[in-house]
Amino acid sequence: MITSDTAARLVDAVAESSAPRVDVKPRKSRSAEGGRQIVVAPLRKSHRGLERPPFECVALVLQGGGALGAFQAGVYQALAEANLHPDWVSGISIGAINAALIAGNSPQTRLDKLRAFWEQVTTPHAPDIFGFGDTWLRGDAARGVMNRLHAGGTLVQGAAGFFTPRMPPPYFSPPGTIEATSWYDTKPLRSTLENLVDFDRINAGEMRFSLGAVNIRSGNFVCFDSNTHTIKPEHIMASGALPPGFPAVEVEGELYWDGGLVSNTPLQWVVAGDTRLDTLAFQVDLWSARGEMPSDLSDVMVRQKEIQYSSRTRASTDQFRAIQSVRVALANLLDQLPAELLDSEDGKLLRSVADRRVYQIVHLIYRAKPYEFQSKDYEFSRASMQDHWNTGYNDAIRTLRHPEALQRPTDRTGVATFDVAVDGRE
Repeated sequence: MITSDTAARLVDAVAESSAPRVDVKPRKSRSAEGGRQIVVAPLRKSHRGLERPPFECVALVLQGGGALGAFQAGVYQALAEANLHPDWVSGISIGAINAALIAGNSPQTRLDKLRAFWEQVTTPHAPDIFGFGDTWLRGDAARGVMNRLHAGGTLVQGAAGFFTPRMPPPYFSPPGTIEATSWYDTKPLRSTLENLVDFDRINAGEMRFSLGAVNIRSGNFVCFDSNTHTIKPEHIMASGALPPGFPAVEVEGELYWDGGLVSNTPLQWVVAGDTRLDTLAFQVDLWSARGEMPSDLSDVMVRQKEIQYSSRTRASTDQFRAIQSVRVALANLLDQLPAELLDSEDGKLLRSVADRRVYQIVHLIYRAKPYEFQSKDYEFSRASMQDHWNTGYNDAIRTLRHPEALQRPTDRTGVATFDVAVDGRE
């Protein structure tokens, strides 16, 4: 008899050895096969008020990335204007906070709550020196200087409504105390969450909500899900408890750290979890896996963070596509088996693995500006927040104007991706 472990290994082995690895690009303007023309739908004039795409589930997947998280708020603004309200939202770290602000509020108030959070945790514009307004801040060099000053200010002062520096510092606190294990206190975040998030709404299940954290004692990644847990502020705080800056957070007697220590991208929960549905997933990443060769130590630190926290997004998507192609092939083969074999224990096990669902994964990836450095994830200035928000909003608008971004995959694997930076056209 085939065990569940054996079946899982079989799927993985076949996927690695035989599955197609080529990205499917649903749009083509011209084919080389006999000069055949393929009609491509024109770009939409507007992203607003779209009809719901033909999927059972619209999911929003939010990566961790600190101050860069305003990019995700901008993406959500465009989705809301397009009438693409998610059925499922999942996140890590700052992505978990944004996800809670979305799931924990009505569609009419979500943007207001997102804006309230990001305005609270960021510092205002630089003062007007000599009456020149923002003119003296123009140019990459000037912005780079100001960003570093703001990041330094965050290190010294913290972020309002988010975290405050410990006084005295942790080295002066008794070992074994929570004060000795982190540089900052995140108690202000609890008050902010309680003020801006309706946890009764999250737990009522109108929108599925998932977030990830790491159990310090076991080292295992844990998914807190509104289908299986009663979500409270501590669950969200645990997902963003990145050491040694932030302290561990206790949830039901166990201590947790930031989920990004293990996986910073929660896509797999949505597309390969306990609920298999035809899914349109908007994956909003704050770190780009692709980048240039560093030229100095500052660039090295930037690339290190990008590689560490991008969580190999495209590699994970390719792996899922490979596995899904085997599941589809298995489903096709099972259709040819007699009923007595399908009803056997082995047949039931194989049927549980087989899957013909389709998955359209839309990537929205923040790409750093030339004036941003390794401190970009803790540079909480109002100017940078607005830049990140506007960038996410504009990237999402450009994406939604492409009809092919929201179409059901037609490839035999049932999995397709769209990234406006790669697949976009004008």
